[in-house]
Amino acid sequence: MQIIREFGPLRDALKNVRQTKNILGLVPTMGALHAGHMHLVETAMSRCDAVIVSIFVNPTQFGAGEDLDAYPRKEAEDAALLEAAGVDLLWAPTVDQIYPEGFATNVSVSGVSAGLCGGSRPGHFDGVATVVAKLFNQVRPEAAFFGEKDYQQLAVIRRMARDLDFTHDIIGVPTVRDTDGLALSSRNAYLTPQQRGQAVALPETMQAAAGAIGNGGDIAAILDAAKAKLLVSGFHKVDYLELRNADTLENMTVFANPARLLAAAHIGSTRLIDNIAVA
Repeated sequence: MQIIREFGPLRDALKNVRQTKNILGLVPTMGALHAGHMHLVETAMSRCDAVIVSIFVNPTQFGAGEDLDAYPRKEAEDAALLEAAGVDLLWAPTVDQIYPEGFATNVSVSGVSAGLCGGSRPGHFDGVATVVAKLFNQVRPEAAFFGEKDYQQLAVIRRMARDLDFTHDIIGVPTVRDTDGLALSSRNAYLTPQQRGQAVALPETMQAAAGAIGNGGDIAAILDAAKAKLLVSGFHKVDYLELRNADTLENMTVFANPARLLAAAHIGSTRLIDNIAVA
């Protein structure tokens, strides 16, 4: 597996790959890979002739006071995992390769970026959309793979790809969960053992709320009760717990399919997100 850090060598490597392989899959990541990321890689490899994984901790999607400096960086371990999985290329650019001196362009996606994480993290999805658009242009894949755990991010990327005429497939891959139901995330590493035990209240509470909504219960009352449950289960702040249309992410006050329950909550210094389908 080649590890490439500059755009010129990336172009050359992609040209060589495409001489023998027609369908290239891209898996964008920020590293600190876990089983959820590797499931994305496995899915890409099952559908593509060649797979390139990017690792780039994108500074423009971190706000003031967020964990850019503390974000886990484990490139050697990540590279070993990817090589063992059979990945063709690892694109691990430096910041100046993505944002050269004088960089002045921003990609902003309205609508689906409003509220939820977009409400509590101003500018976050501009950073996501901008870096993903650059990765799409740099790699020019036939398909790109993203986890459904970051559901609003996936919606933003799908809308951006549609609006900017990226023609490759954007493939959402179901969330990978630990045995107790907690969604796998690089940020789980920040949890103390006690917090890790308490964190399972997030998927459990969401599952119960989704079931109650699907059975015709009062949405506002169910969501208020679920938030209160989280606050007595170890979480000290709930950014949001909302029912949204699964396609448009418009807020729903009356249940109708397709629907998605989305949440973000803080436990200790860690902000966890999750989402589940409501049927």
